[in-house]
Amino acid sequence: MSDRSGIFAGNDPFSIARTWLAAAEEKEINDPNAIALSTVDEDGMPNARMVLLKEIENNAFVFYTNYDSTKAHEIEHCGKAAFVMHWKTLRRQIRVRGTVTREDGIQADAYYNSRSLKSRLGAWASKQSKPLESRGALVAKVAKITATKGLSPERPPFWGGYRIVPTEIEFWADGDYRLHDRFQWRRDTATHEWAVLRLNP
Repeated sequence: MSDRSGIFAGNDPFSIARTWLAAAEEKEINDPNAIALSTVDEDGMPNARMVLLKEIENNAFVFYTNYDSTKAHEIEHCGKAAFVMHWKTLRRQIRVRGTVTREDGIQADAYYNSRSLKSRLGAWASKQSKPLESRGALVAKVAKITATKGLSPERPPFWGGYRIVPTEIEFWADGDYRLHDRFQWRRDTATHEWAVLRLNP
């Protein structure tokens, strides 16, 4: 697009996303990599929750979670997800929709091992999304896991990553008088070329 310049310039949407995230990391007080992840259950009822985006790859976005969680069950059933990343300080947002696959190998191991020991042990202790008797019960379970797993716990088999390969990415920036700038990148599949459209605010 001839008028796609400034913060929207470039021919690689993942590069633009990384640039925007880097700018947010200098401005946002907490969790500039937070995304509102949306999934749907088997009845088509939508769900949304905040998770942390851990990597913007050359063709995908990666986050990590418990494979027994509600979000994971919905992803496994549908194979698709969407998210929005919004930065109040920058007055910008990125919206993404696409297909989802597991990241359950060396990359997931490396990320798990980069986490603090308490976070690694917590991943073993938490039955994410399941009912919990009390916080005390969770703390007791962490203590038990610590005693059995020690200081170098391996990644739990029920914990790993998901890779969202988008078919649609939208970059949005606040404009005067609510005349916002919106550019939508769209492709039929991950192997197709992107088409870029300017959208009405």
